[in-house]
Amino acid sequence: MLPGVLPCVLLATLLCGCAFGPPPQPGEPMAAVESRLGTPSARFASGGETIHEYGAGAFGQFTYMARYGADGRLRSYEQVLTDEKFAGVKLGMDDKTTILHTFGHPAETMYLSRRDLEVWSYRYKQSGVWDSMMHIHFSRDGKVREMMAGPDPMRDHREGFF
Repeated sequence: MLPGVLPCVLLATLLCGCAFGPPPQPGEPMAAVESRLGTPSARFASGGETIHEYGAGAFGQFTYMARYGADGRLRSYEQVLTDEKFAGVKLGMDDKTTILHTFGHPAETMYLSRRDLEVWSYRYKQSGVWDSMMHIHFSRDGKVREMMAGPDPMRDHREGFF
């Protein structure tokens, strides 16, 4: 290894370990989770539970959702922008609220006027590898009508692509 590189690698490893630490565990009080993770990017109330979104913003590929019971204790904490979570979306049944409470705020939104569909797009690592976007299409009544995954144009570096 090059001189000076090892100390930098060790310092980076230590800093990452301190900054992130172990994920919150079920049963932890909301205040303890917030003191470790900081203020959530969004908060939702749904069916007696509280949901905190820890999103990475418009350019991030990871969003973590912390779900708390009525007692204010953590029930679950997970990265939600995954193939498995997207596969659980029910066409014609799920709506904007369930999508927002499941995946958090989208990276992008658009409206397809010819098809009269609103589209929410989420950046994520498809199969844990490929820089992709999941596009969730909503009809005027707010129901999910279709979904489509494709390459993330912001991160697609093929020649001739713009």
